[in-house]
Amino acid sequence: MFHLLQADITRAVQDVQGAGSYLPVALQFLFAFGMIGTLMGVTHLLGPKRKTADKLENFASGIESHGAARQPMAIKYFLVAILFVLFDVEVIFFYPYAVNFRGLGWDGFVAVVMFVAFFLCGFIYCVKKGALKWED
Repeated sequence: MFHLLQADITRAVQDVQGAGSYLPVALQFLFAFGMIGTLMGVTHLLGPKRKTADKLENFASGIESHGAARQPMAIKYFLVAILFVLFDVEVIFFYPYAVNFRGLGWDGFVAVVMFVAFFLCGFIYCVKKGALKWED
């Protein structure tokens, strides 16, 4: 009985490893890309083709555009944006602790205190380097 069961398992594993098991996935990809191509072609053929000067102009939320789009921007903006994302993502890690703080016990509390200490060290470093000052 055990020998027959082992032969069935071996046959099942060989069937799964065959190329035929990828046929549904290949058909799904083929259908998806075919649908995308068809829809893009139909909208291109049936869509309106009125290219006026107003339609070809850039739209910036109703605000009249002035100047070139390639003006240099201050690096301070990008630095503050990156620091915001960095510290915002770090705050997200408090959620699992808040949900499981009783189950984590003192070990979890010590880990969170260390995390906050590292977080504050990074924040103090940014402040001391003047990363948040806007004056040039």
